[in-house]
Amino acid sequence: MTRHARQLSLGAFLMETGHHLAAWRLPDADPRDGLSLPFFVRIAQTAERACFDTVFIADSVAANVGHGAHRANRSDRFEPLTLLAALSAVTSRIGLIATVTTSFNEPYHVARKFASLDHLSGGRAGWNLVTSDNAAEAGNFGRTAHFSHAERYERAREFHDVVTGLWDSWDDDAFVRDQHSGIYYDESKLHVLDHRGPHFSVKGPLNISRAPQGRPVVVQAGASPAGRELAAQTAEVVFTAHPEIESARAFYADIKDRAQAAGRTRDSIRIMPGLSVIVAKTRQEAEDRHAQLQSLVDPEAGRALLARMLGNFDLSAFPLDGPLPDLPLTQSGQQSRQKLLSALAGNEQLTIRQLYLRIAAGRGHFSVVGDAVTVADAMQEWLERDAADGFNVMPAEYTRGFDDFCALVVPELQRRGLFRTHYEGRTLRDHLGLARPAPARRPIPA
Repeated sequence: MTRHARQLSLGAFLMETGHHLAAWRLPDADPRDGLSLPFFVRIAQTAERACFDTVFIADSVAANVGHGAHRANRSDRFEPLTLLAALSAVTSRIGLIATVTTSFNEPYHVARKFASLDHLSGGRAGWNLVTSDNAAEAGNFGRTAHFSHAERYERAREFHDVVTGLWDSWDDDAFVRDQHSGIYYDESKLHVLDHRGPHFSVKGPLNISRAPQGRPVVVQAGASPAGRELAAQTAEVVFTAHPEIESARAFYADIKDRAQAAGRTRDSIRIMPGLSVIVAKTRQEAEDRHAQLQSLVDPEAGRALLARMLGNFDLSAFPLDGPLPDLPLTQSGQQSRQKLLSALAGNEQLTIRQLYLRIAAGRGHFSVVGDAVTVADAMQEWLERDAADGFNVMPAEYTRGFDDFCALVVPELQRRGLFRTHYEGRTLRDHLGLARPAPARRPIPA
């Protein structure tokens, strides 16, 4: 094997029985897997044997309810940090990334929890910083309406700065724990944040020593102008959705340019689009699996998924075989995903039914159905044409679909020198090629 000039980063995006909307209805699926620790242990250990950089868990702090939602399996799931803490005990190398919203949490809690996970895992934690895009979450936290899009991102930026400031509460060697002298920590190496800002007032310091990685890896997933700017200034990894390579290339260049303009190097940020994948030994077998899944999509579940992805709109009054209606720009959902799906429907003249079937597997992410060579060819093209630094892999079905990806695609990528054959480091930063940050002694902007 000849090592390629660049190698891919790979994340395993965990999602109950699979990313396809109908995966839970397959005859060999267990719809209870979303609350099965052995299920997630098996996936994480499979991903680690395949040398994946990380496993990743998305999250929402609201149940999936509303028109058609009772026909989809997205309403009962583990809290992600609790699950990743358990997975940290049964893995030793793979990274552990969880989504936690800045809209309905407090910075001190988030800083402490991720620092704890980094210690528990020996330096493998990552925080996917998001602003909630589910309007239903507001009612669970004392609000009658969601934050506006602009306010969500203003709050997120301050939230990030407070969390990273708290992670730098202590120098790396502050805790001497000297039993002979009786000195537990060196006071000169303690740094009190004492933040006062428009959204948060946080005294500090954090009540846990500095994390093994210095700071857990910060991940971001926004693609609106505000989301891109936040990512360029704060993120070390960006998860993103693009159905085709040209939009992904434009996004990739934009984020790297913005990061450079913010005083960062282009290599300091890794861009990992989602990859919705169905792979089998032959193209025909993969296409047959895809057809089986598509046949199991319930129309009301499909409409509910589309309504949610378009920005929390009610589509129940519109005929499934009619066109997508003109919708105002969402203020409670993902503006970038709304624009992506609306453009897809308009460009291809898709009906509501055709559009929800198009996104049933990947929710607007890049999708590939085929054999290992087909999938590897697509991944290599995206890497070499600067559309991606890696992928957040989204199997249509767990566990068979992910087992097949690891057994078929990963060896093909390794044969081409595009992916590691063994871990060379122990931390998530090591896997991603990210530097360990020194403690920052900077004022937090008000």
